[in-house]
Amino acid sequence: MSINLNLPPELENELYSEASRLNLPLSKYILRILFTRKVLDNLPKTGAELVTYWQNEGTIDSRPDITDSQAYALELRHQAETRERS
Repeated sequence: MSINLNLPPELENELYSEASRLNLPLSKYILRILFTRKVLDNLPKTGAELVTYWQNEGTIDSRPDITDSQAYALELRHQAETRERS
């Protein structure tokens, strides 16, 4: 589907600038905005809904190499605390 819009010049410049900053074509950036709106209209209200959302997005269980998340988090913290600062 194709839609022609007459945008105010400031809004057009803002959309082009943000799309360029993200290295996206303008059409893909506008689609991203429209899809994000759907998510914002249906924000998770409970912990269970949040877990379901992240499972659907593929975030939960995206690192099968981490078998013990608490041990992994402790290791990351230890690395951060003991790294040399430049």
